[in-house]
Amino acid sequence: MPVDPLQNSAPTTDDATLSKVVPDPVEAVADIPDGATLAVGGFGSCGIPSLLIDALRTAGPRGLHVVSNNCGVDGWGLGLLLESGQIDRVTASYVGDNKEFARRYLSGELEVELIPQGTLAERLRAAGSGIPAFFTPAGVGTQIAEGGLPWRYASDGSVALASPPRRTEVFDGRTYVLERAAQADFGLVRAWKGDTDGNLVFRRAARNFNPLCAMAGRVTVAEVEELYAPGELDPDEVHLPGIFVQRVVPVGPDGPGAEKRIEKLTERRPAAQEETTR
Repeated sequence: MPVDPLQNSAPTTDDATLSKVVPDPVEAVADIPDGATLAVGGFGSCGIPSLLIDALRTAGPRGLHVVSNNCGVDGWGLGLLLESGQIDRVTASYVGDNKEFARRYLSGELEVELIPQGTLAERLRAAGSGIPAFFTPAGVGTQIAEGGLPWRYASDGSVALASPPRRTEVFDGRTYVLERAAQADFGLVRAWKGDTDGNLVFRRAARNFNPLCAMAGRVTVAEVEELYAPGELDPDEVHLPGIFVQRVVPVGPDGPGAEKRIEKLTERRPAAQEETTR
């Protein structure tokens, strides 16, 4: 049975003082400073730590470097931090469907490092596994390896900062490019289930990048829909062990932040009409 988060967080016993529960999202992100690097979970609009993002917007740190699969959409997720001007640099694999992102990037207000999705996943995983760098064939023969990708534009449209060339090596006759791990100061994730020790279970597509972002953060904060006492989660169900999580914020399945948005809604019309996507 889910536990009462307030009761669990009360420091009345030795066991309670070990609880990682922080009842307030604002309190959970209060120490994130200007210029911090954040690994933020989610895949499209799925599994977004929306309450932590809202709290971060209220807290107001600026100059943030965000590492995430994508940077939200207009008016939702990380898109809120873009609109408030709190993000200075983004490392991502997909940035479509966000007009504010495109405007800021092309006007020189935002630095952007685009990398292959598999490379991003491995950079996050490597950070959590103590691996400083690795070689991959993805990007060989392109500007990923050769350099020259526009990371930041000047206000006149010229390239103010371009990606540097990467080191390459040949192994068994095949060329590979060196990629650095994506270590983050903080990881912000959303989980379906979790316990007060920080063990987390993710639901379906939300599992794609949330565990990796949690691993990459030196301090990881997880907003959890259903909170359990230690031992109540089946160990075989746990996707991420609590060693990677320092703070757990219970949000409830139906409380604030419970909205599950559909990024692209496709409706089937009568046979005589075509499907439409909006």
